[in-house]
Amino acid sequence: MLKLRRCGLDGADQAEKSIYGKKKTMLREITLGQYYPTDSVIHKLDPRVKLAGTLVFIISLFAFGKIEAYLVATIFLAAVIKTSKVPFKFMIKGLRAIIMLLMITVIFNLFLVSGTVVVRFWIFQITVEGIKTAVSMAVRLIYLIIGSSVMTLTTTPNDLTDGLEKALSPLKKLHMPIHEISMMMSIALRFIPILLEETDKIMKAQQARGADFESGNLIQKAKNMIPLLVPLFISAFRRANDLAMAMEARGYHGGEGRTKMRPLVYKSRDRWAYLILLAYFLVMLAVSRLNIVETVLFTALGW
Repeated sequence: MLKLRRCGLDGADQAEKSIYGKKKTMLREITLGQYYPTDSVIHKLDPRVKLAGTLVFIISLFAFGKIEAYLVATIFLAAVIKTSKVPFKFMIKGLRAIIMLLMITVIFNLFLVSGTVVVRFWIFQITVEGIKTAVSMAVRLIYLIIGSSVMTLTTTPNDLTDGLEKALSPLKKLHMPIHEISMMMSIALRFIPILLEETDKIMKAQQARGADFESGNLIQKAKNMIPLLVPLFISAFRRANDLAMAMEARGYHGGEGRTKMRPLVYKSRDRWAYLILLAYFLVMLAVSRLNIVETVLFTALGW
C-alpha cells in the first residue's frame, strides 16, 4: 500500500512538473510580509527596536557611500542574520523577485554616468564614476531588501502594528490617526503572502486550462494577464469584505479606549540593542571619512 501511495505521489509530482515546469514560480520567492518563527534574540526584541534598527540601517546605506562603510554594513547585517537564526537561503529568496529591477538599475548607472572613460564601444561608454555608482546602487538595493526582510521575518504583524503605533504615539497630539495607519500597514503586510498564494493558485489553474503567460510580445503578455488579474481582484475584494465584517462583528471601532493584551515594555536586551545601534552608526560615521580601500583598489587597477 505504501509503495502504491508513493508511486501515486511521484506520478502526481511528475504531472505537476510537466504542466507547470521545473522552475519555481517567482511569487514563492517573495519573503516580504512573511514571518519565520524561531527562538532567537532578534525575535524577542521589542518591535520598536527593530523598526528603529531598520531605519538606522537604511539611513546609513544612503548617507555613507564609501567602501569601508559598506564593509561595516556587511559585517553588521551578517551578524544580525546569524543572531536571528533565520536561514540565509530563506533570507535571500526575496532578491530573486527584484533581479530585473536590479539589472536595470546597474545598466543605467553603468552606461549613463559621465566621467573618466574606462571602456568605449560604439555609442556606449563605461566610466569609473559609472562603475562606482552602479556597484553602490546595487549594494544599497540588495541590503535594503535583506534588511527589511530581517524585520518582517522576525516580527509578527501584530507586534509590528503595536510597535509602529507606540513609536508614532507622540503624533497623536497633532490629531493624526496613528492607530488607523498602523492597522492599515499591518493588514497590508498580512495580505501580501495571502495574495501571493492566491495568485499562484489562480495562475496554476489557468495554466492547466491552457493559458500561456510567457509567450508573445509585451502587449500580448499584458493581454494574457487578464484571466489572472480579474479573479485575483475579485478574491482580494471578497477577502477585504470578509475581514471588515469580521472586525465589525467583534465590535472593532478604532484605537480609542483600546487596551493591549501584551503592553510593550523595554527590557535590558532592548537597551543593549539601542547601544549597539548607536555604536554601529558612530562607526559608520567614522569610517565614512576614510578612503583607503578605494584608493588602493583604483591604484591597483590603474584608474
